[in-house]
Amino acid sequence: MQKFIKWLAFLGIAATGTVLWRQQQGQDEIVGSMGSVGRNATVARVGAKTSGRWAVTQAKKTFASAERKDELDAEFEMKTTEEVVASLGNLKGAMMKVGQMASYLDIGLPENARTTLAQLQTDAPPMSGELAASVIVDELGKHPSDLFAEWDPKPIASASIGQVHRALTHDGQAVAVKVQYPGVAEAIESDLRTNDTVFAALRLMFPGIDTSTITAELRDRLSEELDYELEAKNQRYFAAYFEDHPYINVPDIYDEYSSKKVMTSELVTGSKFDEVLTWSQAERNLAAETLFRFTFGSIYRLAAFNGDPHPGNYIFHGGGRITFLDFGLVKHFSDDDTALFESLITNMVVDRDISEFRSTIEKAGLLPVDQPFTDESISEYFSYFYDFVLEDRPFTFDEEYSAAGVRAIFDTSGEDAELKKVLNVPSSFVVIQRINLGVIALFGQLNAEANWRRIGEEVWPFVDAEPSTDMGRRIDAWGKASGKRPIYEGL
Repeated sequence: MQKFIKWLAFLGIAATGTVLWRQQQGQDEIVGSMGSVGRNATVARVGAKTSGRWAVTQAKKTFASAERKDELDAEFEMKTTEEVVASLGNLKGAMMKVGQMASYLDIGLPENARTTLAQLQTDAPPMSGELAASVIVDELGKHPSDLFAEWDPKPIASASIGQVHRALTHDGQAVAVKVQYPGVAEAIESDLRTNDTVFAALRLMFPGIDTSTITAELRDRLSEELDYELEAKNQRYFAAYFEDHPYINVPDIYDEYSSKKVMTSELVTGSKFDEVLTWSQAERNLAAETLFRFTFGSIYRLAAFNGDPHPGNYIFHGGGRITFLDFGLVKHFSDDDTALFESLITNMVVDRDISEFRSTIEKAGLLPVDQPFTDESISEYFSYFYDFVLEDRPFTFDEEYSAAGVRAIFDTSGEDAELKKVLNVPSSFVVIQRINLGVIALFGQLNAEANWRRIGEEVWPFVDAEPSTDMGRRIDAWGKASGKRPIYEGL
């Protein structure tokens, strides 16, 4: 419960601070029907109402039985979370992305709160069918009922930037049409301009962080995410590489029905993440193995990372087969970036050369030079992020391990507190850090078990390793048959 209150308080304080700062500057841009002050004030009001409800709940619990106390806690969690979901879902833009991340990152939240928050992943409150149709008219020149043989005005999914509608082309192809919310580009840009107040708390906790670097990287990535033509290009890039892959599917793009604010792709149906959680452990392990191979394999095979790893972007088909959606937030890495990532794994995992690992992170700007920390203390802290591949053994992700990842990054108490305060986040790490916070959080919910070291050695191009699983052997066969590089021969 205390974690739940702290999480809500963070949202409220950050939003309230942003409101006050912008009011002091005399700024209140109107974006759509609500300017940035209005959007942040909405979240701030939720924080204020939460505080009042918490006080009332505590008073009621004073003379309540143990059973009644549990009931009161549950009522508080559910009502408060429902308000947060309703508020963030209607805000769209950057603040809703905060809510989406919270729905799958902070696995320490109460179960009923997490269940309610999960609605933000794929089921945020949508815009009307008429408004979506008007965007298509503006972008493609025709009403969707004329453009398509069939058009469903009710969206099948809605999120922070746009929503998705079913349609049928005149040649009988079922498609998914993603339509961007009018004004969301301006809303996100406005939210990003308020970053000084939001990041002020980060600078207080972590003085070593250069927040201007983080903001610049986020602005670049979010600006790219608003360009559906660029997203279509990214999706085609991934689809071309994974064509006919036995486990990974990327839907085709229909250019004739796409533009800068409308993107049409092949419609794919299957199971959502919450359904996968009810599957057998063997099935969940296969799903996790595919996620692992896609995530880390993309970095080294395509020099790119799909930087939005949340459950709403995956459709599961069983047997480890997954369709990957949403390629808006893609980070393309330079040769220097991938060389850096290879060096970190080689130093920390393969060679266990901590002195060289320290030198590498100092050169990368992650750790300032000449800090008074021993190599042993640096090893103990950073080893957490590599723990599942440090040894040749089965490793099971659980929720405690995933929660420890969030604490390892954000908790400023404990023996690593002073080290964390001096660490920085170079631009190449801003998006890739989502692996630690996103993918590992999903693995924790799946209780995923495998020998991740052996699978990792198949994926890393700088380690020669034979396939270690049935999936690895099928992927190897696909690579040879399709002319793609065998997975164990490197780039």
